[in-house]
Amino acid sequence: MTISAFKKYFRTELSGLYTESEAVFLSSLFIHQIAGFDAFQQRRFSEQELLTDDKEKLCHLISELKTGRPYQQILGETEFYGMKFFVDENVLIPRPETEELLEIAIREIQGSKSKIQNLKILDIGTGSGVIPLVLKKYFPEANVSSVDFSENALKTAKRNAEYHQLEIRFIHADYLNFELAENYDIIISNPPYIGIEEEIEIADSVKEFEPKMALFSPTSDALIFYRKISEDAKKHLNEDGLLFLEINQKLGSETLELYQDFSNVRLLKDLSENDRFIYGRK
Repeated sequence: MTISAFKKYFRTELSGLYTESEAVFLSSLFIHQIAGFDAFQQRRFSEQELLTDDKEKLCHLISELKTGRPYQQILGETEFYGMKFFVDENVLIPRPETEELLEIAIREIQGSKSKIQNLKILDIGTGSGVIPLVLKKYFPEANVSSVDFSENALKTAKRNAEYHQLEIRFIHADYLNFELAENYDIIISNPPYIGIEEEIEIADSVKEFEPKMALFSPTSDALIFYRKISEDAKKHLNEDGLLFLEINQKLGSETLELYQDFSNVRLLKDLSENDRFIYGRK
């Protein structure tokens, strides 16, 4: 089977799951990883016969995709904020909205009056580690701590930290029952914020393959993490400190209400015009 023939076969087999453009993107991505041909080489050598072993691996990947498993998990990696991150079934696949959260954070930190060389940053709910690692890359002198309840998620986050040779203090703890012992200049979080009653609205490809612990609130209160973060920020965020949160788009005003003690707090929309972020200055 040639490269061009496989791409046609790929699109046909997955036409019910992906759009034409998505299928083109994914077939190119998988051919690059398995057969080693980048996008330019795939065009130049489109009539090149695939090795039998590579063809079998690629066909197996098609079978995996048909189950609904996210392609990032199948690949074992994804790109986020221009960086490569390992992902697996123990962590959420990072979303574009979280890139937006980091864009806001980096911009506001850089424009802050505070000295960025000695920042103390706390990330709550690290998952694969994308938030603390991106911040550490942009602010290498910062002291970054990150807490997560899942030991398996922390293993993935540590693997990513080692890959990027960035030092993060990872803390294994149940944040909702964890007492902070230090003060911070920055608190940032993308905690579980989907209400239990919203589970029916979530795609099966997400619910069945990504950790529910990282998606859904552990109680009927979808704002439980935000209440705890609010209380901790009052006690442990330094004066003039910054707060950045990704939130449930359906609960924008309710979440904002929890942070009215801040001298400056705003509800911000994402690129899709959904209420998605809270930005505050103490």
